This record gives sequence, C-alpha cells and structure tokens, in this order.
Amino acid sequence: MTDKPASLTSTPQGYADWLTDLKGRIHTAQQRAALAVNRELVSLYWQIGRDILARQAEQGWGAKVIDRLAHDLRVAFPEMKGFSPRNLKYMRAFAEAWPDESFVQAVLAQLPWYHHLALLDKLPGPETRKWYVAKAIEHNWSRNILVMQIESRLLERSGQAVTNFTATLPAPQSDLARESIKDPYRFDFLGLTDEAQEREIEDALVRHVTEFLLELGAGFAFVGRQVLLSVGGDEFFIDLMFYHLKLRCYVVIELKGGKFKPEHLGQLGFYLTAVDEQVKHPDDGPTIGLLLCKGKNKVVAEYALRNNAQPLGVAEYQLVASLPAELQTSLPSIEQIERELGSPTDDGTEE
Repeated sequence: MTDKPASLTSTPQGYADWLTDLKGRIHTAQQRAALAVNRELVSLYWQIGRDILARQAEQGWGAKVIDRLAHDLRVAFPEMKGFSPRNLKYMRAFAEAWPDESFVQAVLAQLPWYHHLALLDKLPGPETRKWYVAKAIEHNWSRNILVMQIESRLLERSGQAVTNFTATLPAPQSDLARESIKDPYRFDFLGLTDEAQEREIEDALVRHVTEFLLELGAGFAFVGRQVLLSVGGDEFFIDLMFYHLKLRCYVVIELKGGKFKPEHLGQLGFYLTAVDEQVKHPDDGPTIGLLLCKGKNKVVAEYALRNNAQPLGVAEYQLVASLPAELQTSLPSIEQIERELGSPTDDGTEE
C-alpha cells in the first residue's frame, strides 16, 4: 500500500496554530539575520573608506591606489561583489561624510548600502542627510521611495502649510499634525495640466491612490471619496476622506480649483462638525480639515484661520504634466500599499 503524501495526512489538534507560530518565528529570524548582515557590511565599508582616507592623507597615496586595491581585493575574494573602484570611492566618500563611527554603527547601519549611495549623491550636507536617514528608517522606505522623496524636496515642504493646529489641538498632537501637512503638494503623477477641474483631479487622485497616499505621507489610510453625510434631511458630499493612524482621527480633504477664499473654510468646517457628530468614535481625536487649492495668499489664509476653533489647514497643490508609468490602476488593499512602500529595490549599482 502506497503511503499518502505528507500534505494529505491528517494533522493533530493544535498543529495548524503551532505551524503558523513557527513560520512567524522563522520569518523573524530571517529578517534579523538579514539586518545583521547589512549592519556588518555597512560597518565594513565605512572602515575601508576610513582607511583609504587616512592613508591618502598621511602617506600621500594617489587616486590610483583605489584601482590597485580594487584589483587585489577581487583576486583575494572572487566570490564577493562590492570591491569595484567605483564602490571603493563611495566607501571613502561615506567615511568622509560620516566621521563618527558610533553614529554609523547605531543609526546608519540600519539602512542598506544602496540607500547611502543615494544620500551621498543627492544631498549636500550632514543635517539634511540625517533628516532623510531618520525618515527612511522610521517609514522603511525603499531606495526608490527615498530618492523620490529627496527629489520632491520633502524636507522643504513638510510642516509648511498654513494651519491653526497649535491653537486647536493639544500638544504633542498639534506638532505631529503640523508636520503631517505639506505645502505644496505635488500631484505630478496625475498627468494633468493646470487647467484640470476639481472633479478631474479628484477622479485622478483616486485612480492613483497609491501615489496619492505616498504624497500625503505616512499614517494616512483612504476611507472614501464623495462620502455622503445626511444633515437635517439634506445630503452633502465630502470630496476625500482619510483616517490618520498616528493622530487617530479623521482627515477631511476638500479640493478647490482656484485661489483660496476665506469662505471655503465655512464649508470645510461644516463637514468637520458633521463627521465629529456622525462618524467619529469617542476615542478618536478631533477631525482635521485640509483645504487644497491652486493658490493662496498666505496672510489671508492666516487671518481666516486665526479665530477658528476647528483644526484646519490650507495648502497648495501643483499639477505637472507628466505621464510616468502607473503603479496601479485600481484601488489597492492596505497590504498592497505596505508592500509597495516597503519593498527593497536594486538600482543596479555594484555592491
């Protein structure tokens, strides 16, 4: 009699739960091993770079020593990548940019080597690099996402919207809310011109919701568009509605195709009141409103917000006529978004 394949045999009680637990532990161990390897690699590359710097400074070695070193290391370690002249020059630049070995081991070693090449190539100084290092670690950015955030000038745009959060939200929630709002927002992934109307922009944002969530920033979860609210028998529709996982509150976004006007805040404030009354859970924070418009007079926006008791922000959006390849054409699941934002990538640079 032929034995049944192992996959068809009956399993004892509790086996499935045990197997699930084992898979999780194995996956965690694999992640820890990969992180440990990366830490060692980044540390080794920094030490090699430091040695090159020291010998060139103290003994007057010229640039050609790097070519010689690359050849000798490849002969000694033929199975290892990463010892090309180009990569050895990056090691030297890495050590020169970050002279503090303890900071390299404690912080920078958390990022893959490819991330550091992007930081060296695209950013001018240590303070700016440190900001992007912290964000990349916090949000687990892939290298492509890191490059995109640098090129879109995320640092310069973060926390720049006109808001009244300091007066309407308790600390530290007010600081987190302020840092969560940018100005301007770049919607260059939509492929729309400046003549696009509000509904066109709204439709395109939902079609490109993965990119839209990335531009909004970490913590935003999409709830819906044209969300129906019934107040006193009348129907009202919110353009776009989100929930912020860190702030633990709903965020209502209204789009205006023209320049900011103070009366726009009246409509948005009405929506916030309705959401707080009908949708918000008692444990949620106050609903936040964000008005996105094509342009604004900053002083006018500040005056309009000054005595408003609801947490509101005003920011501009920019449309750039470009048509990059779409990441997706349908609304993704949360799991798909997490994979999209967290997947590692290879830029083709030799290790």
